[in-house]
Amino acid sequence: MNSRLLPFSLALAAAALCSACVIVPPSSVRISEPADVAKMSEQATQTCGAGQIKEVNAKSFTCK
Repeated sequence: MNSRLLPFSLALAAAALCSACVIVPPSSVRISEPADVAKMSEQATQTCGAGQIKEVNAKSFTCK
């Protein structure tokens, strides 16, 4: 019985080591700069017209 326990223990240990969780933060995440939002706001005003802007963020805008 002892001869079966060792291979089973090794297999169980190998499976546990192979299933380790690795967390990597996304490299494309960037904090918005106020300058980016200001630039997009200017573009939104030119495109939508004053008072016609629904939403603005650092990457896009939406007209009403």
